[in-house]
Amino acid sequence: MRKSLTTLVFIVLFLILSYNILMMPGDIGLAAPSYNEIAYYYLDYSVTETGAINVIAAVLADYRGFDTLGETIVLFISVVAVASILKPEQDVKKEESKHE
Repeated sequence: MRKSLTTLVFIVLFLILSYNILMMPGDIGLAAPSYNEIAYYYLDYSVTETGAINVIAAVLADYRGFDTLGETIVLFISVVAVASILKPEQDVKKEESKHE
């Protein structure tokens, strides 16, 4: 019962995703919304506006600096959380014996 319910949920989500992809403006391919005039703007003006020779570095550091900083903070917090969860129990027992 549970397996069939899970399968049904995945099928429904797949159908919703497929429908939304087909309803995107333009043809799927080069007319997708991500290929618009902003890409050409970055290619034309990133070197003069930012001074960075690498266009990808200019976009990540200058145009989307706060977004990149936020992503870095989220990754750091997740690594710290996983490391604290996977901390060996021996270290915890040693710390408890020191406090007693």
